[in-house]
Amino acid sequence: MTTLVLVRHGETLWHGENRYAGSSDVGLTDRGAGQAGRLGGWAATAALDAVYSSDLSRAVITATPAASAAGTGLVIDPRLREVHFGRGEGMTRSEMHTAFPEALASFHAAPATSALPEGETGTAAIGRAWPALEEIAARHSGGRVLVVVHSTLMRLILCRVLDIPPDRYRSAFPGVLNGALTTISLGPGAPPALHGYNVPTG
Repeated sequence: MTTLVLVRHGETLWHGENRYAGSSDVGLTDRGAGQAGRLGGWAATAALDAVYSSDLSRAVITATPAASAAGTGLVIDPRLREVHFGRGEGMTRSEMHTAFPEALASFHAAPATSALPEGETGTAAIGRAWPALEEIAARHSGGRVLVVVHSTLMRLILCRVLDIPPDRYRSAFPGVLNGALTTISLGPGAPPALHGYNVPTG
């Protein structure tokens, strides 16, 4: 089994306003940059075999200090990017309620199987991300790998790990802390398992 340490990127400029970032490229705040630095400090003694990241800049910037500290280099995989929220990107829930109330209600009722207008379903997102994780686990069999991803995608991954219906990802995992460690194991011979959730780096 391979140990995958999943980390949500650092805090972004849209975080404080609760705007949906999705596939939009949003920069980190100073606090987010600090979270990336602390992740790098953790990685220096974490015995990592590799560091992977979503291709969105907020994930790449978060992962870069860790890859440097671990001496592994950084592998970027676009399959690890956040769910695409379509017309909802850059908007708050209140703004979405004004713009497309019925679609938002459907999304709230079934957030993994109902997409926001012109967006991607959560099930489609896990359909692209899970094979990427399986490939990472096979490539580094028995090792320990850091994977920097995003809040919604991570919660969907955890539903897959624990065999929870994906539409329950919000209630099962109400929040993912920026820069915190969530550890799973993945590989042949045993079911995937969750070993830690939202663990601080120090």
